[in-house]
Amino acid sequence: MAHVHHSHQGADLVEAAKSTMERSGEQWTQMRAAVFDALASFDKPASAYDIAEKVSQNEGRRVAANSVYRILDLFVGANLARRVESANAYIANDHPDCLHDCIFLICDSCGSARHIDNDKLTGGVRDAAKAAGFTAQRPVIEVRGRCEDCSDN
Repeated sequence: MAHVHHSHQGADLVEAAKSTMERSGEQWTQMRAAVFDALASFDKPASAYDIAEKVSQNEGRRVAANSVYRILDLFVGANLARRVESANAYIANDHPDCLHDCIFLICDSCGSARHIDNDKLTGGVRDAAKAAGFTAQRPVIEVRGRCEDCSDN
């Protein structure tokens, strides 16, 4: 069963992220906004170093990757970003107002990552963990292969 949600883009995505952050009791600071803007500008998962470099260029001053890591951790916790574990990289969550587990499809050829939702599958993973006496905080399911565009080439 697919999970249905409303995906945001552009200024609408930034506003949804800001609202989600503020509802969680956090402030939407200038630096957090700059990091989110940089993250959302990438069309592939981006590392904290990639994001720090982009923010540094945009802000005209050097921004340390460790500062970006702290903000990205906050974003993941607030559902504004998703971490692609195998790549140690992040993508902006285009539906931050909807909390659910994601399954990433990661292309080994072009590096793109797309997420799909399947509550039945992720629920099964949580159920299996529970049956083993384990409480799953954040299941991560990543499928590596080739995207449709790369498979056609």
